[in-house]
Amino acid sequence: MLLFYGLQIKLMESLQGVVLTKEMIDEAEELAEAHLGKKGVFNRKGWEYILRVHGGKLPVVIKAVPEGTVLPTHNVLMTIENTDPNCFWLTNALETMLVQTWYPLTVATQSMFLKRLILRFLEETGDPSLIDFKLHDFGERGSPTMETAGVGGSAHLVNFKGTDTIEGLRVHRRNYGEKMAGFSIPATEHSVMTALGRDGEAEQMKRMLIKFPAGTISVVSDSYDIFNACEHIWGEQLRDMVFERDGTVVVRLDSGDPVTVVLRSLEILGRKFGATTNEKGYKVLDPHVRIIQGDGVNYDSIEKILMAMKVNGWSADNIAFGMGGALLQKVNRDTLKMAFKCSSDVIDGVQHDVFKQPITDPGKNSKAGRLKLILRDGKYRTVKEDEPEEDKLVEVFRDGEIKRYYTLAEIRERAKDGLEKLIRMERESDGVERLATED
Repeated sequence: MLLFYGLQIKLMESLQGVVLTKEMIDEAEELAEAHLGKKGVFNRKGWEYILRVHGGKLPVVIKAVPEGTVLPTHNVLMTIENTDPNCFWLTNALETMLVQTWYPLTVATQSMFLKRLILRFLEETGDPSLIDFKLHDFGERGSPTMETAGVGGSAHLVNFKGTDTIEGLRVHRRNYGEKMAGFSIPATEHSVMTALGRDGEAEQMKRMLIKFPAGTISVVSDSYDIFNACEHIWGEQLRDMVFERDGTVVVRLDSGDPVTVVLRSLEILGRKFGATTNEKGYKVLDPHVRIIQGDGVNYDSIEKILMAMKVNGWSADNIAFGMGGALLQKVNRDTLKMAFKCSSDVIDGVQHDVFKQPITDPGKNSKAGRLKLILRDGKYRTVKEDEPEEDKLVEVFRDGEIKRYYTLAEIRERAKDGLEKLIRMERESDGVERLATED
């Protein structure tokens, strides 16, 4: 399954309106000839035609799955074709730009599956309504460029609302009509906590409590000894101040074996601040304290941490996760096997199906024909356009103009519905498998 997201960024920032000038053509020709070492290889005539006849707007039509849609992999997600027969070559010229949509939709998909994972433990041990802020984006400084951070960070915000990646917020302001897509809290980091040396760590923690007497704050607490910080600094020296606050102190764990550190920190904080047992039978820390795991966070480690907490009687309500490189960077185009291929052409008025079928790798076979996406028996399927069902691909761009604009609000709603359907399908499948085993 995948969550489709991010094409609108390309349409808004790179394709709409006049995107071609004579200066751009001159530069491209010079670059192409120097790169290939010969003259006449650059299609100057074609680009000048677009500039002259279409005023620098691109004569293509793009149809795509509505953003936020959750559907199985190996389906058509978008199609592009020229609207001027003299520009038949343009569709392929735009391949590299359009296929880069692999990145936001892959991050959005990974974020969705992380949401599904955390939600499962919240449903089993705590309060599912807390899900929006259970996975916080720490990925901006680990991204190679601010632009990458913006695109990836915006994709995470389709599923969650916690982020420290400011560029992701800006992407949504520019391209999806969302003034504030995500939120954060006052938080320290290691240079602040170590500024006064080891003996001054407690003083820095105290300053945070004084500066922010109310609301939720996050304080990194592993600069020297996380267990000492939980036991003696938070649990003894600053305990009364924590209780006096109208809000929550989130103790940030940022090193060591995640499962070991989380469990031991919970036990110490539970002893020092108290914990109650919720209606599902799991322990929840006093609301003045919570923890966040900010190191070594990925799908596997989150599952191990939450499972260990459950086994030891702790609710998932007690913890949030901060995820950086693994959220925005440990993905590539092959993660979901994204590809952009020609599937149809017209030569001398005759339409031809176009496809590849390498004998050495059937997994690289491509789809043939003029394609559309349909819903049949409640399932998405890719078929040829002569099938009777309605095409679920929507025209989003034509001849330089965006034809369908999506807001983040509607994308989030569509993604939420898709995740809920996915969870229902998985549960129904699990039920069938269990019954079959018992029989």
